[in-house]
Amino acid sequence: MNHKKELRIAYWLMIISFIIGVISYAACSKQSHENPLRIMYKTSAGNVLFDHKTHASETGYGVVCADCHHHPEDDSGLTACNSCHTKDDENTNMPESCLDCHDAGDIEGTEMKNSMDAFHDQCIACHQESRLGPAECSQCHVM
Repeated sequence: MNHKKELRIAYWLMIISFIIGVISYAACSKQSHENPLRIMYKTSAGNVLFDHKTHASETGYGVVCADCHHHPEDDSGLTACNSCHTKDDENTNMPESCLDCHDAGDIEGTEMKNSMDAFHDQCIACHQESRLGPAECSQCHVM
């Protein structure tokens, strides 16, 4: 084979490989932002990387979604923590109480916690109770 023919074959192989790569990339579904596998929580005490897969898989902690997401939205999905446990610059976005959104018959009248308290109460309590996962602050919070 001569040099020009080898070069032409190489170019065609590159073009075909590029087309296959583009088609493969387009065909693969992306991870939904509504259900991310990992979430980075940025905190003043150090960022916390939360891995849904580790928590939910049987080879991980085996936690079911409802253990953390405590109230589904119209049975169509799970409410994100920051939809209630958040504040805007004027501190007006966060409900004063769970009763601002929920019927008293559905819940016991508890005060709304800020995100730090809600996460700490739920995460730390679960880690301590199950004796799974990190036990020290520095094992979750990293600078």
